[in-house]
Amino acid sequence: MTKKGILIVISLCITAWVYWNGLSEAFLRWGKQEEYSHGYLIPLVSLYILWEKRGLILSAASQPLWSGVWLTVIALLLLLIGEVSALYLLIQYSFILALIGLSLVTIGKGTKYTLAPILLLLFAIPLPYVIEVLLTAKLQLISSSLGVDIIRFCRIPVYLEGNVIDLGVYKLQVVEACSGLRYLFPLMSLGFITAYFYKTSFWKKALVFLVTIPITILMNSFRIGVIGVLVDYWGISMAEGFLHDFEGWIIFMACAIILFLLIWTLERLTNKGGSLTSAFAVDEVPIASNRSTTNIRNLSFKPSLVFILLLITTGVGIQFLDKRPELYPEHTPFVNFPLQLGEWKGKHEKLDRSVIKKLGMTDYLLANYENTEQTSFLNFYVAYYESQRKGVSPHSPRVCIPGGGWEIAEFKRIEALGHPVNRVLIKKGDHRQLVYYWFQGHGRIIANEYINKWYLFVDSIFKNRTDGSLVRIVTNIKPNESLKEADTRILSFMAESEPQLNKFIEN
Repeated sequence: MTKKGILIVISLCITAWVYWNGLSEAFLRWGKQEEYSHGYLIPLVSLYILWEKRGLILSAASQPLWSGVWLTVIALLLLLIGEVSALYLLIQYSFILALIGLSLVTIGKGTKYTLAPILLLLFAIPLPYVIEVLLTAKLQLISSSLGVDIIRFCRIPVYLEGNVIDLGVYKLQVVEACSGLRYLFPLMSLGFITAYFYKTSFWKKALVFLVTIPITILMNSFRIGVIGVLVDYWGISMAEGFLHDFEGWIIFMACAIILFLLIWTLERLTNKGGSLTSAFAVDEVPIASNRSTTNIRNLSFKPSLVFILLLITTGVGIQFLDKRPELYPEHTPFVNFPLQLGEWKGKHEKLDRSVIKKLGMTDYLLANYENTEQTSFLNFYVAYYESQRKGVSPHSPRVCIPGGGWEIAEFKRIEALGHPVNRVLIKKGDHRQLVYYWFQGHGRIIANEYINKWYLFVDSIFKNRTDGSLVRIVTNIKPNESLKEADTRILSFMAESEPQLNKFIEN
């Protein structure tokens, strides 16, 4: 191995050490979530592509580019921000930038052949939980709706309520695992790899990659529809156990076949003399000529040494940051929250343990309050998180409401008692409910969830705190009742409850 090769290996080892927190978190999620189980294979595929292109890389190697040092500086700044705020996505994206920077400071222009396999690693990076929840909810609704259309096409009477498919005798719940994400990410990875090896124009490559999204959604909907038909004829066992998982593998293989049929069709329509064999033929490139070996040996070491120095300095700084414990404010358990608030009398309710585990909250308040004079009822819910650094955070009602079969008829952001709230009118058949919700913590009350995320990020850096709460109030609207009356009821309860709530959510 040349001195330059040894330097590259050393640089990779130091890079892995510096980025260990983000890489280990991705590794854990590959094993914990089936949606990302393909992540184990992505690095191996990237290494294979680099090995297969090694002749081109060596022959194209040039003097190191100092632009790689500047790219590395940007990557390390993102790394520091990610470490301080524990936003693993920033750490993992920073790792990709650092690898590109390493390529630039070692082989220079040869990076044009290493860029694609490095970018492929993006498909092994898990999405942040907040984006994953939002995407899952959207895909659940789309897949449920299209799946019901397939069932109805087979002349089977069915009723859809949110993500619940009602077949009369049986009810099928389209849960998060059936949203299609476990097919979407692997198929997008396959689409990227296929587009990379596909010898054709850019628009065809882009089409092959982008078409993986509608293919996944349609085929997952088809799977849900088929399960519904099978359940209607042969019972609920058709939707459970091994058969359910086996159907999933069949659908993924079907998605891959459709993808390659699309490529075959493109070749037939746009390249009459071509074939799939010629479209994916591997170029014969010498593994290493005398010229390419000379190129590698004559490369400058200075940019690589600067790269290593930057990494070591940042790594030492991160070791210092890791020793800084997060601040957790004192929190009075919600079990002590008063059940008598003026004219409102409440009763505590409990969530199922599986729901609590799924939401990942530290403490919660769930209570039904009644105003005896007005015979009015409402539900009061507060989810408290002492830390949101590990990806857990409140689920926005705007995402969760449709999954329960409710339709958002009206959404407004208004001022209530001097602070912003989200006012949502929801409907399910003839039933109507009015929902107020907001995010509260660190002395702020914020309605916009994205602005709340920004403040959470800022406070994680400057205050070393990521605690916060979601507050939600829901009331039924009676058949002959106006929206104004429902608004008045919620505002009356807010006036009584907020002074007490502020004692439980620390500034």
